[in-house]
Amino acid sequence: MFAALTYWFPKMFGRMMNETLGKIHFWGTFIPFNCIFLPLFFLGLAGQHRRIYNYNHFPDLATQELQNIRIFATVSLVVMLFFQLIFIYNFFVSMFKGEKAPNNPWKANTLEWSISSPPPHGNFKTLPTVYRGAYEYSVPGREMDYWPQNVPPEES
Repeated sequence: MFAALTYWFPKMFGRMMNETLGKIHFWGTFIPFNCIFLPLFFLGLAGQHRRIYNYNHFPDLATQELQNIRIFATVSLVVMLFFQLIFIYNFFVSMFKGEKAPNNPWKANTLEWSISSPPPHGNFKTLPTVYRGAYEYSVPGREMDYWPQNVPPEES
């Protein structure tokens, strides 16, 4: 979801999100995510069920070692939630103050990136001519991978 929002943000708003904040958000989500769910996986291997309200009926799960794992996963969750605030901040501030996005910031070959961002009403003034498939990268004999669908072969 975050990757898709970041990818389509320039097309939706005509501006770029802050790349540094995006990297901080990525690592601040990726690391705590694994610190949440890997310990929970090990708790499951130890026999813990989901949604246990009271451990009195499960004395084998009421050990301090397993409780420490639960606490670690909970703290990791709180840390990960904090980093989501960075994404929300980046999203809303970039809407208004982000750097202006070029028409095709990702050098994508597909047609939607051949028009201005955000797209005008009706998208295309005239229907574009398509000369190749959308995902033809690393074409033999070409120096660059970037070769938009609507660029004729002789213009490359």
